[in-house]
Amino acid sequence: MDALQLAGCQPHHIYSDKPGGVKSDRPGFEQCLQELRQGDTLVVWRLDGPGKSVHHLIQLFEKLQKMGIGFRSICDEAIDTTKDWGMVVFNIFSSLSMVERRLLQENTKAGLREARAIGRKGGRKPTVNDDLKVQLVKKMSQNTSISVSEICETLKISRATYYRYLSIAE
Repeated sequence: MDALQLAGCQPHHIYSDKPGGVKSDRPGFEQCLQELRQGDTLVVWRLDGPGKSVHHLIQLFEKLQKMGIGFRSICDEAIDTTKDWGMVVFNIFSSLSMVERRLLQENTKAGLREARAIGRKGGRKPTVNDDLKVQLVKKMSQNTSISVSEICETLKISRATYYRYLSIAE
């Protein structure tokens, strides 16, 4: 808090959240964002405060920029979008984030191609068809006095499994 005041922040404009909390549960940060207006500057102690990831941080920068709001990090002095050189640093971060996302996508696709090439399939393993349950579904479905929901509940299967078993039985 002292560092923020030394940076020129008014005490009544300083917001904080409990440390160690979930990144999505930040009422102080959310209130701060709601009160920011064009021409204001969001000053943070460190970059890891407002962002869950580099990508999230860049989205925040872009949102603030569209609103005409600056961004400044006290510990990361190079990040100050109110200065020309700060925008250069921001653009470098943005480019690196895009490269990182592309590399991750390419590596994921390459890994999936390799796995398929050696015969591996994605997704969960198919469930074993219980022949007895398939026959029970077939017989029970012929009884019009029993609803699909009752059959599913009795056999402890989902509706999708019920219809899959029906198609197997035919």
